[in-house]
Parts: sequence; structure tokens; C-alpha cells
Amino acid sequence: MPAEPKNVCVFAEVDEGKVAEVSLELLHKARELAAELGGMVGAFLLGDAVEALARDLFEHGCDEVYLGQHAALAHYTTLPYADLLVRMIQQQAPAIVLFGATTTGRDLAPRVASALKVGLTADCTDLQIGPHRDLTAGKDYEKLLYQIRPAFGGNIIATIVNPETRPQMATVREGVMKMGAAEPGRTGKTVRFDGGLDPALLCVEVLDSHRAERKVNLKKANVIVSGGAGVGSKENFALIRRLAEVLGAEVGASRAAVDGGFIEKAHQVGQTGTTVRPKLYIACGISGAVQHRAGMQESSKIVAINSDPNAPIFHIAHYGIVGDLNQVIPALIDIYKEHAK
Repeated sequence: MPAEPKNVCVFAEVDEGKVAEVSLELLHKARELAAELGGMVGAFLLGDAVEALARDLFEHGCDEVYLGQHAALAHYTTLPYADLLVRMIQQQAPAIVLFGATTTGRDLAPRVASALKVGLTADCTDLQIGPHRDLTAGKDYEKLLYQIRPAFGGNIIATIVNPETRPQMATVREGVMKMGAAEPGRTGKTVRFDGGLDPALLCVEVLDSHRAERKVNLKKANVIVSGGAGVGSKENFALIRRLAEVLGAEVGASRAAVDGGFIEKAHQVGQTGTTVRPKLYIACGISGAVQHRAGMQESSKIVAINSDPNAPIFHIAHYGIVGDLNQVIPALIDIYKEHAK
């Protein structure tokens, strides 16, 4: 009977000549998972002339980089990437393969999982290792991957396992896993994959590409001012923007505010939005539903402004202000401007 696989691998997505941040975040999580399994961490690095990027992967916790280079991989296209990655996974036979839940990851991972005839859980917000008992078959499993994600519109948290098939595969949202510090000078082993590409798979040619600059970057913001349903209207959201402008902050929002049409979805914080860890998070008119708290509760300092003294947001806030945000926010702006002189 073959030994149970123990290695954890990450698909290292390349974005504008660099390893995508979500891939580096996943490498740090992969180290935790591999330590519990007693295995090592690998990364699948595909592209054209990308070998130099292996250094970044090693410094962020990778032990082995599996390199697939070809001129036809200069731009991501589904068919050649999926074909090559399937063969690389079959060769390395890892226990777990993780993808970022980016546009590339969401396109690539399902096709790879289908070809390998394995399960895939999308948009995970947490990953853990633990036991599982199949009550129907009366069979016990040790050290399975718990693939944890919101379900039913974020109203419940589901834990999904794939007991029988390997590798266990999941896509993970950006910013969910905390990226640790790089270890400069850390090295590893590069394994080159020499399999060619079927010319029939190169049926799509990228003639030109255009990238729109991201207008909102919640992940990298040191200060975020967020508004919720309690703001009341799209017009009232101008208060949130004013406070953010004074503080040099990004503007965030709860799902309720986005669903209410107060602001665009790019500003949404929470399980179904962006996970953030700023130095200061100011929650205005946000009740603090578990779905929102999951996306911001690791902020260094949390200030909550709410007219309801029993709002759940106060349970995690470091400082709470009970009052009407239409009065509190202008007062905060005035006080800040006075002390900033």
C-alpha cells in the first residue's frame, strides 16, 4: 500500500513579473499545514523566464520549486497551464494543492481538479488539519484538510473534507492568510519539469492586454474608515469619505452598505469582501455581524461608532462611541484638525 502523501503545494501565480501576494500568503499557511502532516512545502511555478522568482518562494517558506517554463506560458491561458500543471501534480503527488482565489486561480483550479478527478473547495477563509469520521461507512480518517468557507450567503460557516481523493484542493481568498516575514537568504531545491506542450493547446493567442489601476487597496491600507447600514443613505456616506480623507485613510464598507447601494463592492470588508488588518479600523454604523468581524477583527486598533450600545461590534472594539454618527463624525473631524495644527 503506497504511503499517504504529506507534502503541501501552492500554485505560485505570477502577476506583472512578480509572485502574487496571495501565493506568498499561502506559502506561510502551507508551512503550518505541512508541519502537522510531517511533510514539506512545494510551489508550482509556471511561465516564461520565471526561474528567478524561485528565490522569493524560498524566502517565504518554500522547500522545493517545481518549475515549468515555456515561451507559450508568457501570458496565462487556460489550456496549456492546466495541462502542464496536471502533469506536474501527477508527478509530485502532494497531499494538498492550494490556489489563490484570483481570476486566474478560479479559472485554473476547477479544470485541474476535474482532470485529476478530485474535489475542490472554493473561496476558503481558513484551512486546518484534523480528524474526520465517516458515520455512513464507519471509517476514521486522520489529518485531513479542513476546508472552511462561508456558505448560504455567508450565514453559516461550512467545513468541507475530501477523505478519499488526493490531492485535496482549495482556492483561498486574498488577504485571508497572514503573510509572515520573508527570510532573506533562505534557499531550496528547484526541480525542472521538461514536459513539452501539445501545440493543439496553444489555440488562444494574447494579442494585447490592458490593466486598469486598482482604485481601492484595502489590503495595504494602514487606516480604514468603514460605513455600514447605519449610515442610512448613499448621500450620508459622504461623512465616511470626509473622515477618511482627513485621516489619509481608505474607505471601507459592510456588505449591508454595499447591498444598499451606498458604495461600490470594491470597498466591501468581510467574509464576502476583503480581509484587512490595518493599524486602525473605524467602524461607523456597522452592527458587527460575524461575517464582517471575520474580515477585520485582526486590526491592531478598532474604534466603533454606533447608536446601539448592544451592537456586537463593541465586543471586539478597543474603543467604543455610543452615539449618532452624524454628530460624532463631524466632531471627530474637528478635533483631529485642531490637534493636527
